[in-house]
Amino acid sequence: MFKAATEGQKKIVTVNRLIDGRVMFLGPGNRWVMHVTEAAVLDDGAELEAAMAFGRAEIAARQVTELYPIDVEVTPEGPVPVRLRERIRAEGPTVAYGEAERAPLTAGSR
Repeated sequence: MFKAATEGQKKIVTVNRLIDGRVMFLGPGNRWVMHVTEAAVLDDGAELEAAMAFGRAEIAARQVTELYPIDVEVTPEGPVPVRLRERIRAEGPTVAYGEAERAPLTAGSR
């Protein structure tokens, strides 16, 4: 079951790219990135609200869907989602893919 982000925790914003369903994260400068380590880490309040407003505009432009913030722990390697569901979304499938199957999943972002 989906659980909402917790107040006070550092956040990142996630979506699914509408054209192919790929999990994306909001990076610095309001650009969508494919790797969680590139995501912009946000605080609650105006910073998060501005990111969510950008995401809602992207939904209206039919670029992305399923916009929501997720809690993260900040590590030297970058943000790491707190919840298992979000770690799986960030790190990719939990089953091994062959190279042919992996290529379309790791193709560049828009």
